[in-house]
Amino acid sequence: MLSVTNLQVTYDRAVEAVRDVSLEVGAGRIVALLGSNGAGKSTVLKAISGVLYPEEGEVTGGSIRYADATLDRCAPHEIVRLGIVQVPEGRRLFDTLTVEENLRMGGYLRPAAQEADAMARVFELFPAIREHRHRTAGYLSGGQQQMVAIGRALMGEPRLLLLDEPSLGLAPLIIEEIFGAIRRLRDERGLTVLLVEQNAKLALSLADYGYILESGRIVLDGTPDRLLANDDVQEFYLGVHASGERRSLREVKHYKRRKRWLS
Repeated sequence: MLSVTNLQVTYDRAVEAVRDVSLEVGAGRIVALLGSNGAGKSTVLKAISGVLYPEEGEVTGGSIRYADATLDRCAPHEIVRLGIVQVPEGRRLFDTLTVEENLRMGGYLRPAAQEADAMARVFELFPAIREHRHRTAGYLSGGQQQMVAIGRALMGEPRLLLLDEPSLGLAPLIIEEIFGAIRRLRDERGLTVLLVEQNAKLALSLADYGYILESGRIVLDGTPDRLLANDDVQEFYLGVHASGERRSLREVKHYKRRKRWLS
């Protein structure tokens, strides 16, 4: 469904944020893109969505294909019409609008007659926000706001959902509920998901396949079982040394100096 080949992204015509990234996202699958802060994960999503321009970013090499379309030079609204919708990091709701109004903004491309059914499906998926449908979104909890942000994306009936750090800053029970909903979307509706996460264990518990990005490059990929069994993944992302002992965050950060994957 989605194919990214040798993608290069540069900011301000000087800073190369992503270099030669290639990945595949098959239809009806959840693919995790993992990496530390600054690895280039969000940049990859923005390149796919066509929203690099506000930050003076530019695709300077490679190609992005979705189904039979080439996305490299498509405008963001054209990409949305193709069925690709992104839920950005930090949720980015319209804080002064109600929950219902935020959801309607996500379905603006749909016929008005289909809006009620789409909204009902969102509330069925996230019952915790149904009772707040007339409440101003800015007053919701972080978890409720994330549900609204995902629901807003779903209002357009996307074929490919791009999720950027959906667990960021949320309580474990809320994360479990949101990730359970993402699993349902794949299993029951056949939705395809590209998931960006720092929490490797959480993401790989959900994903069908995973890629690890470091310093703008893919350094490792494989099935969740293969990645979770990898010594480097265990040490650098799960904090567990090869001997089985748990490592401190300070010790784990040595990977930035060792760069075993990039050697």
